[in-house]
Amino acid sequence: MTAAFAHPVTIWIVSATGAVLALAAAAIGWLSASGRAKPEFRRELWLRFGSWCVLLPLMIGPVLAGRAWTIGAVTLLGLLGYREYARATGLFRERVLSAVVALGIVAVNFAALDNWYGFFVALFPLTVCVLAVASIPLDRPQGYVQRVGLAVLGYMLFGAGLAHLGFMANDANYRPLVLLLLTAVALNDCAAFTCGKLIGGRKLLPATSPNKTISGALGAVVVTGGVVALLGSVLFAGTPMGAWHWLLLLGVLVSVAGQAGDLMLSSIKRDIGIKDMGAVLPGHGGILDRFNSLLLVSPLVFHLVHYVVGLGTDAPTRLITGG
Repeated sequence: MTAAFAHPVTIWIVSATGAVLALAAAAIGWLSASGRAKPEFRRELWLRFGSWCVLLPLMIGPVLAGRAWTIGAVTLLGLLGYREYARATGLFRERVLSAVVALGIVAVNFAALDNWYGFFVALFPLTVCVLAVASIPLDRPQGYVQRVGLAVLGYMLFGAGLAHLGFMANDANYRPLVLLLLTAVALNDCAAFTCGKLIGGRKLLPATSPNKTISGALGAVVVTGGVVALLGSVLFAGTPMGAWHWLLLLGVLVSVAGQAGDLMLSSIKRDIGIKDMGAVLPGHGGILDRFNSLLLVSPLVFHLVHYVVGLGTDAPTRLITGG
């Protein structure tokens, strides 16, 4: 447990998360006691608060517990995310393709657990090739492009893309970085909502996400980018990644990619005519409605940091298959 809190950024993030939950509980309790909010709104707030009380330990706990727990949690998140996606798009009816995607998600996360970067990178094109031919023996050419396209997109997002978050755990200093990303995407949503409500103005993409504004998007870039750059300056102190231009790029990248992931999921939902991807999280919708930002943030941040300073380059490789 001492090792889990070895870095000050880890301590700050966990402490801040606990403080925010305590303040939220106090604020909602005050609204309930004073009767200043309608009963429906109070119920919605308590549902969201309860969901966060469950979600945050499930998000933070595996990261603190260790490398294998982190990769295991990312694997489960990928499989649950694909399940929601497949049910929403109807792809679950294509059992062969869904089986290939599920096996691909497990395989790419196994490569992360093995710290086998070559296999990890190769699995994306290899799995796409398998998906391209897997349903051909069924002799159903009608709808081939649609079902294969949906399957490739699903694997790209929930397998090859999200697994980068787990691969980060091979770095000796992964905990503060992963926790920073988890909290930053949540902060990004809150900052966009708050700035949008306070400033208002033109809608960002009204047909895709009617509630998002340009002011909210820009406000989120400033707030989230600033927080990520500030914490990143401590996290990457003494490394090339600690240079101001890399920190600025990292902060902007997290915010922009996080918002793009949210808009991507909104596009999917608008296209198929649904409001939420699921109902497993009261007040939030489905798993994807809460974690969509990570789908794009994870690979982009991984490759930026890996390019500048490397991730897990000093750790032993092929831990399982190396013999």
